[in-house]
Amino acid sequence: MSEATFYRSMLDNFYEGVYFVDTERKITFWNKGAERITGFSAEEILGKHCFDNILNHVDDEGNALCHEGCPLHKSIQDGQARESAIYLHHKAGQRVKVFVRTTPLFEQEQIIGAVEVFVDDSEKAALVSNLEKLKQLAMYDQLTKMPNRRYVESYLKAHVNEYHQLGIPLGLAFIDIDHFKHFNDTYGHETGDRVLQMVAKTYQSAVRKGDVIARWGGEEFIAVFPTIDAEGLKQVTEKLRMLVEKSVIRENGQELSVTVSIGATLITPEDTVDSLIHRADQLMYQSKQGGRNRVTIG
Repeated sequence: MSEATFYRSMLDNFYEGVYFVDTERKITFWNKGAERITGFSAEEILGKHCFDNILNHVDDEGNALCHEGCPLHKSIQDGQARESAIYLHHKAGQRVKVFVRTTPLFEQEQIIGAVEVFVDDSEKAALVSNLEKLKQLAMYDQLTKMPNRRYVESYLKAHVNEYHQLGIPLGLAFIDIDHFKHFNDTYGHETGDRVLQMVAKTYQSAVRKGDVIARWGGEEFIAVFPTIDAEGLKQVTEKLRMLVEKSVIRENGQELSVTVSIGATLITPEDTVDSLIHRADQLMYQSKQGGRNRVTIG
């Protein structure tokens, strides 16, 4: 099952109603919870626009929201999440009071649509709980349970801005597992996944509170170290390298291990997020070229 299929299957089976729209407010996803609460099947809804007034949302004063004052539309316009209690029109005719949370969807900092999650107002507590689950799905890698690329890009951007505004130091490391393709080809992807999980847990136990290590993609990871100096950056990255080297998994009577190559750097006044990542990436390749299982700082 692909990651996208996994997410859709999980969302489809949420007890709460969940639906997605694009920037034109065309409905692109409608889960079983939405069918249960509204009475409308996905076949009746998908491809239509929320302003087609199918649900005919009104507020406490009877104001029609689907044409004016729609929380979902406002979230698309200004990029802000919203919460509200409204009354939707059930297919059977009755009004149902629901608690609604609308959240914009971003891709490379551009709004590409929005998601609305809704429950019967009496089920608000359950909605809040599942919004946290949605956040976990959106911001964390499901295999390693580490922050994912989306999370670390946002985290890094905030700290780069903090450096430029306040001068607070920042370190970055780009980490790559050595010969991982060969490892996968030799021992299989299931064993490779176990190694990724082992490495991730090793990373997480080795850094300071406030540091963030995220899975960048495949066998690549990025570590962000706020308020660190050159000596501290050297110490923590060498520690990461050493701990991975000393870690093993046991498979069919064998002890299997990997090493990592690391490139690490401190932010400079000229840096952007992209330039900082690029420099750390290039330094990591210097570690590869220098024999692997080493740290290059620059």
